Amino acid sequence: MQPANMAYDRAITVFSPDGRLFQVEYAREAVKRGTTTVGVKYKTGVVLIVDKRVTSRLVEPGSIEKIFEIDDHIGCATSGLVADARALIDRARLDAQINEITYNEKIPVKTLVKRICDFKQTYTQYGGVRPFGTALLIAGVDETGPRLFSTDPSGALMEYKASSEGSGRNGAMNYFESHYKDNLSMEEGVELAIKALYKGTEGKLNPEATEIGIVDKSFKFNIVSPNKTKEYVTKAIGGS
Repeated sequence: MQPANMAYDRAITVFSPDGRLFQVEYAREAVKRGTTTVGVKYKTGVVLIVDKRVTSRLVEPGSIEKIFEIDDHIGCATSGLVADARALIDRARLDAQINEITYNEKIPVKTLVKRICDFKQTYTQYGGVRPFGTALLIAGVDETGPRLFSTDPSGALMEYKASSEGSGRNGAMNYFESHYKDNLSMEEGVELAIKALYKGTEGKLNPEATEIGIVDKSFKFNIVSPNKTKEYVTKAIGGS
């Protein structure tokens, strides 16, 4: 790197002459190196699926957390630095509980996502801090219906019908572009998400290192059992 650029590279609060914040871009690179996550909105809910990418047979897959419950009606999947994600999720859980205590109602999904992103954005403005090196796929169901949001290290957010984050994002998004359709059933949504994740991982999806979370208007957010997950994955990729 040329010495003239190093001043912009080292400080989060300084724009480069072409309007870039290098530290935010580096945080995005941390997300791109993370495990692949996918989310699909179906008719009555949202499914989140994560490839845990177990790198050693000595690791217990159950010890790797990539999908988290925020509230009864909201869950999220993370790609990037899991420790950063845990800090954001703890804050999101607190915001959800404060809202329920204050207003006696569940927090709307978009409201919670905006609060998380506002918090992330402050870490791009001040010296002595760094951006969060994680992207969250946040899924929930409220009075407006199923919602699926993607958040960026910069604090930006976007709502999707189907989305992906992590190292296999391009492959998964290409699959979604070709195969997603509206008004999917839950079973169809799970199958589509698994197939997209399979494409994103270039066919290296391990059923035992896959985690599925589902939130539906008729039941609370829950993480699917390992046996049921294996059944879903085997059925979906068997037809790929």
